[in-house]
Amino acid sequence: MTTGPVTAPATATATATATAHGARDHARAQAGTEVDTMPVLPASSWPTPPEGVAAEEIVWAETVAGGNYTHKVLARGTELRLTDLTGDACAHVLLFNADRPWERLNTADTVKVLWNAYLGAGHLLLSDQGRVLASLVADTSGRHDALTGTSALARNTTRYGDGTAQSATPAGRELFKLAALKNGLGPRDIPPSVSLFQGVRIAEDGSTGFTGSAGPGASVTLRAEQPLTVLIANVPHPLDPRPAYTCTPLQVLAHRARPTAPGDALWEATPEGRRAFLNTVEHLTARGIA
Repeated sequence: MTTGPVTAPATATATATATAHGARDHARAQAGTEVDTMPVLPASSWPTPPEGVAAEEIVWAETVAGGNYTHKVLARGTELRLTDLTGDACAHVLLFNADRPWERLNTADTVKVLWNAYLGAGHLLLSDQGRVLASLVADTSGRHDALTGTSALARNTTRYGDGTAQSATPAGRELFKLAALKNGLGPRDIPPSVSLFQGVRIAEDGSTGFTGSAGPGASVTLRAEQPLTVLIANVPHPLDPRPAYTCTPLQVLAHRARPTAPGDALWEATPEGRRAFLNTVEHLTARGIA
């Protein structure tokens, strides 16, 4: 992606848009402008599909700026690859059953049922119904967090001076509110999220330690095991000790694939995971989806 043309001086722009015709002409003149962080439409025009993936199979291609958010409804079986382009992205992720949004990511069950507090390849993201929302099928980062959640308005206001969604230092929860509203959800529907690309470890005394990122180019691939509504806020991790609001672009790329099936290594990896997959398929089969 290339950076767009230099914006005209504010006074010139104000003069050009002083009338409806001028505003229309100014808006139309922006057609075709490309910037570093934006959705690619159509997604199939993404210039570098993953190996083995045809361009027409790509359904979501976007680069999300630090301090911004995105969202999408994905079909069952879709694979979603997130990439930390320059080493300081932090993807806070929420998942909802697209047809039954009261079934949503439950971080407590995600950690408890699978006996593992640290996300990585092979981990399953569970709902409180004992079903798999998504599976983590590939991971080159190893720096994630399923315990802390995202940042809140009060914290960012205290730390940076402002945490509102329209500010230069928005909190993750404030951005999640916007993404949720665009999918028919409200603030009460927002549960704790998982954070990808910025790690946290728990010490022997129970304290949390921030481990930061694995560096530029790390990626994570999630597979949708149900039809999903995905919300992503790319904001600094709340435990990031750096005084400046530090968050860099996140690449989002999704393509059609197939869900995990009986006999797959991931399906058979653990007894708990197998039961979660069985719960998922039983539910979807009854609804005519699986």
